[in-house]
Amino acid sequence: MKILCISDESDPLVYSKNLKSRYGDVDLVISAGDLPTKYYEFIVSMINKDLYFVFGNHNLENMGQYTKEYMGYRQELPVGTIQGCGGIYIDGKVMRDKKSGLLIAGLGGSIRYNKGKNQFTDKEMRHRIWAMAPHLIWNKIRYGRYLDILVTHAPPLGLNDDTDACHRGFASFLFFIRTFKPKYLLHGHVHLTDLNSPRKVIYGQTQVINIYQKYILDDPDLGKGSAK
Repeated sequence: MKILCISDESDPLVYSKNLKSRYGDVDLVISAGDLPTKYYEFIVSMINKDLYFVFGNHNLENMGQYTKEYMGYRQELPVGTIQGCGGIYIDGKVMRDKKSGLLIAGLGGSIRYNKGKNQFTDKEMRHRIWAMAPHLIWNKIRYGRYLDILVTHAPPLGLNDDTDACHRGFASFLFFIRTFKPKYLLHGHVHLTDLNSPRKVIYGQTQVINIYQKYILDDPDLGKGSAK
């Protein structure tokens, strides 16, 4: 499986009339957030592939199309809801890509560092993880594994994160990795000033990859045997 991964900043090689010739062979697209939804709309319209995404802590103008507020609590729209840009919003959801059998889940937002939107304390993020647990356990029973890919905006604590308050990672993501053992955790949030800088770190059985701007994940075994 070949996946075009994007996050945080647009890439001129992606936002181009030559997008289809460059990346038309990918199976799907994954975004870790902080990108305008018009960017997603362009990609989907050009290569006609499914795009799964979460929101980060910036570019939240259209977030209301995918969530609704009721009595001060955010309620997610139904799994698989496709709104606005043509992408599939997976924040707080566990899903299975019907074409490939890929098991994918999303946890957007950043650590709380001010009173901005889509920010969470580590305790709040852990509650969000537990809300996903029944579906993850069902995946294990049905498909023999909990998850293939977890898409987050922020990184796990101590893995590809930074020391400042905004870019510190979530300790709860380390718990998620140890418990549910996804093959990959794909995140953004931490900008790479040098695109040749290392992007990957291994934690347990999981590859944690910073997909800032653009990254091609090419794994022929990903999702294999799960399309039942």
